[in-house]
Amino acid sequence: MKLIGFFIGIIILGIICYIDDAKGIPSFAKLVAQIIAAIIVVICGIRIEDIAIPFSEGKVVINEILSCILTICWIIGITNAINLIDGLDGLSSGVTLISCLSLLMVFSLNGSPLIAIILITALGGAIVGFLPFNFSPAKTFIGDTGSNFMGFSLAIISILGVAKTYTALVLIAPIIVLGMPIFDTLFAIFRRIIKGKSIKAVFRPDKGHLHHKLMAKGYSQKQAVLIMYGITAILGMFAIILLESGIWKALSFALLIIAIITIGYKDVAKLMKDDVDENIDKENIRKQD
Repeated sequence: MKLIGFFIGIIILGIICYIDDAKGIPSFAKLVAQIIAAIIVVICGIRIEDIAIPFSEGKVVINEILSCILTICWIIGITNAINLIDGLDGLSSGVTLISCLSLLMVFSLNGSPLIAIILITALGGAIVGFLPFNFSPAKTFIGDTGSNFMGFSLAIISILGVAKTYTALVLIAPIIVLGMPIFDTLFAIFRRIIKGKSIKAVFRPDKGHLHHKLMAKGYSQKQAVLIMYGITAILGMFAIILLESGIWKALSFALLIIAIITIGYKDVAKLMKDDVDENIDKENIRKQD
């Protein structure tokens, strides 16, 4: 029954997003489709039933109504998070692939339900075959159909993967793994509301996403994509270490990464500046010729 709801939701999103890719439809119409798909999933029995207490082994069992609302919000949130980062070639598909690998490790270490392990492996395997054609310069584009499918699937599979666990750390692992698109989306929502001074502004696209910020700093498309791959991989490793070895080793890993980035940032910035200056010199020589 749960898988039936999952597949029905995918079909609904697929139809609406295909129409959007082909002809274009209002963002609000896509949101309605996402809500309907999420409600069907909840009706078929897929729900978030517990809330983890961070950095402890405790969790809070929530009532059925709140559980349904929380699940719908989670599904819609992750679906849009993956959709909103789909701004550069290979970005959303690569981030989803790294998230799949991280969640696969989390589910395997925790002894999660087999269906979650099979589904996350299948999703990752599909992206492995697609990503070479989607990476910059892309030969095939994923569109709203693909990004909504990946986000919707990640949201559902992450719920299935922690459905029978009794470890609170596993309950927050998907949030850590998907932390980059989640926070990018949250910041986008607040940024658009503040700038637009209206809830309607949330549906207006802007150039304030993380990949836009990176490119504004002088990084190329490929460099920005690889940086965001790296952020996702680091968060995935943090979640795995947190689950397997505890909070202190996970924090040690995080501090090590921060130290490496801090030490290497100046060298990377200098190399980028030299590269930009070299390209400018070449362009000036070409114009003179």
